[in-house]
Amino acid sequence: MRRHLIVGRLGSNDNVCVPAASGEIATRLEFVASNRRLEHGIGRALDDLATLGIFPSEIGIDLLIVAAHVHAADTRIARATESQDTWTREIRLVVPVSDVARWNALVPLLQRMLNFLTGDQWKLGFRPRPPEFEHTVRIRQRRSTDPAFNSIALFSGGLDSLIGAIDVLEQGQTPLLISHAGEGATSDAQTTLFNCLKLQYRQPFNRLRVWMNFPNALIENVNSENTTRARSFLFFAAGVFAGTGLPDSFTLRVPENGLIALNVPLDPLRLGALSTRTTHPFYMARWNDLLAALGVSGLLENPYWNLTKGEMAAQCANRAVLADLVPTSLSCASPTKSRWKGRATEHCGYCLPCLIRRAALRHGLASADNTSYTVDVTAGILDTGQAQGQQVRSFQFAIERIRQRPQLATLLIHKPGPLSDESPTRQLELAGVYRRGLEELGTLLAGVRAQPN
Repeated sequence: MRRHLIVGRLGSNDNVCVPAASGEIATRLEFVASNRRLEHGIGRALDDLATLGIFPSEIGIDLLIVAAHVHAADTRIARATESQDTWTREIRLVVPVSDVARWNALVPLLQRMLNFLTGDQWKLGFRPRPPEFEHTVRIRQRRSTDPAFNSIALFSGGLDSLIGAIDVLEQGQTPLLISHAGEGATSDAQTTLFNCLKLQYRQPFNRLRVWMNFPNALIENVNSENTTRARSFLFFAAGVFAGTGLPDSFTLRVPENGLIALNVPLDPLRLGALSTRTTHPFYMARWNDLLAALGVSGLLENPYWNLTKGEMAAQCANRAVLADLVPTSLSCASPTKSRWKGRATEHCGYCLPCLIRRAALRHGLASADNTSYTVDVTAGILDTGQAQGQQVRSFQFAIERIRQRPQLATLLIHKPGPLSDESPTRQLELAGVYRRGLEELGTLLAGVRAQPN
């Protein structure tokens, strides 16, 4: 196990001494290559927003820089070699910001959020930006031709985000959609879906794509990491970053079905990589605490927290458009796995998101699922020695447990994380969405056999 320190630097003259603690491996993360332009996608995001008449605040820029540090650490420090238990890493970040006092006051909250989100041990420190970067905000007058965005929504290219976009557009709103342009298949799905929606709706809505990636060799002699547990921190930060440039208070819509948002472990062994908390209610509530403390006039909201994915599809404001675009959306956790079978990039058919997707479309759109799946888990007998059999068997375990003892749902929903922010009424609703989500999967997997070969 090795502890890591990542120190962000704004320009070649930014050489304030940040000593590494005993046993820490220090890495310098450069944010300015030339001409005072912020790199790692931040400068490009500022340019793209400026063309839309949106100019984020200094705090908004700070937040995206913090998220860039988190994303760099999360994706470029391998758990297998750098952690104490092949999972838990120890990471310290030192970030240059515009308001050190404000950010230092939030260290306990930020560390709590990141520890909960990724399962690592994070430490954060802040220092002033160098003098030449004290002010980076571009102040311009809005033009009469600039779209009057009245909604911000995350747009990942998945089925939930597609439903979320259709719903706000059907309401006549003009949303700014927020995407992270990362893995190629996901990025392609985002672009195709966005273009299809532009053809369907006349509102002058648009999107921000944050192109953020880091070289594989960012940290010397350390491999990259593909579990990306901190991805929602970057995703949410990008939305808030844009929101700080709007003239009024904003709500950042985070479209995620309640079953996935809770992500109750299917069986006692599903830990670590199988227990994501990217939209868990506790984590979302801490984001709203963070925005309030930063003085940001915005709010994060999951409008589908009490719906299963199938219920989202069934209640979509335009089911005809949804059915038409379903094959273009991408839900799979690993869409490139199909290459091992000589097939084009497509849904694997057996990862957790794929199974929930199939069950949801069966429930909400009947026969409208034209998605191509590499593996049809509903056909034949599955070997529990293989990944698809293991996944289905875990679902069957969870489904049968709740069928036999429905009251367990009120206890199991607390397993992924605290629900202390939720009222007793909302906790009962969360238990209900957990039960109904498993019922949708039970219908899909009825008669499917998973057993040792």
